[in-house]
Amino acid sequence: MNKLIVLFILGISISTAAQTDTKIYDIIDAVSEERLRNDVKTLADFGTRHTLSDTLSETRGIGAARRWIKSEFDKISKDCNNCLEVFYQKDLVEKSTEPFARIFRDVWVVNVVAIQRGTKYPNRFVIMSGDIDSRISDPNNYTDDSPGANDNATGMAGAIEAARVLSKYKFENSIIYVGLSGEEQGLYGGKGLANYAKQNNWDIIGVLNNDMIGNIEGVDGVIDNRTFRIFSEPVTTDETDATKLARQARARRFYGGEVDGISRQLARYVYKTTKTYMPEMSPMMVYRLDRFGRGGHHRPFCDLGFAGIRIMEAHENYTQQHQDIRTEDGIAYGDTFEHVNFPYCKKLTAVNAITMASLASAPPSPKDVGIGGIVEASAKFQWSKVDGAKGYKIYWRDTTSPTWDHSRYVGDVTEFTLDGIVIDNFFFGVAAVGNNSHESLVVFPNQIFRN
Repeated sequence: MNKLIVLFILGISISTAAQTDTKIYDIIDAVSEERLRNDVKTLADFGTRHTLSDTLSETRGIGAARRWIKSEFDKISKDCNNCLEVFYQKDLVEKSTEPFARIFRDVWVVNVVAIQRGTKYPNRFVIMSGDIDSRISDPNNYTDDSPGANDNATGMAGAIEAARVLSKYKFENSIIYVGLSGEEQGLYGGKGLANYAKQNNWDIIGVLNNDMIGNIEGVDGVIDNRTFRIFSEPVTTDETDATKLARQARARRFYGGEVDGISRQLARYVYKTTKTYMPEMSPMMVYRLDRFGRGGHHRPFCDLGFAGIRIMEAHENYTQQHQDIRTEDGIAYGDTFEHVNFPYCKKLTAVNAITMASLASAPPSPKDVGIGGIVEASAKFQWSKVDGAKGYKIYWRDTTSPTWDHSRYVGDVTEFTLDGIVIDNFFFGVAAVGNNSHESLVVFPNQIFRN
């Protein structure tokens, strides 16, 4: 039977079928629950990984933890013919005199970075981060046991495991796996690496911050091993340029885009990739930078204009988060190893791995996307040509929809008109498509042209 007829019988669109890459399924299968379990156990067994904890011991404290993480990245690199550049990136954070300060003496905040260079775009990066450090009830208690099994040994173990799996492949874009320190004391590791990226002119596609990816039973009693949250801010703005800020705000008022910044497009990409390759999972788009009144290590990257999101469990258990280890009224408090659900941790690690593999395989996004079609029964588009793109795809959605729900592949052109689609009723975007059918992030129109 003709292949096209079979696809239509199955109810699969041609464009969707073309985006299915069999190696992505291999990547999902390669993520190891056993390795994740062993890595979380190792990290928890360092006793405490508090940012101000022991750095000299070989068995306890953040120094031992970060040396072990680096040794794991070094092993992975050796197994892939030295395909990773592994190094420490560090900044001296000076003692704060502010009330309730969490840095009460000078301390080196040290990140562990592993770079897998792309074959075509070595200076374009997709980043997966986990946090090295941990804490208990008192954020300044750096001596007592603070195993931090879920928060955030799971995210750190996920980054190490993603490196093990993806290092077996080559990608056009670079991938960075990183352990960030100082998160619980004020997001210092993220600030340090974000500034380092800016100083070194890194072209960051997006940052996937993984913070707590191993709990399925919420404090409210809900048990759910398939849903996870994707936190993203609506737009990233340049707070240092008041004129530019005002111009952007005015454009959004008339043309839309209040929820279409680069971080939001990254969140939608995670959603789409997950639903394509892991349809059993239920990604939850949360329209907020982070949890209410709280913060994560993607924020410093967003502050500097990079795309950044937080991936985490859907149901938190606060008895096991930032708690002294104890038992009260029959409740076992503390972030300990036995509370982590490793089949779930494996799933969320796979979500990260397939997102990074897809982005690292895709061409860059179009830099300039223009839109027109005012008072017409059509929407018109123009965009800049992208090196390495075999064609382009136009996306659109209802203005109240959180995800891109409609699309049309339009081939290797730089302008197109969607006849019969009224510009007033939808939001639009354009993505570049590579020869392997992997797509770039969608770009919301950034220029208006008159008919």
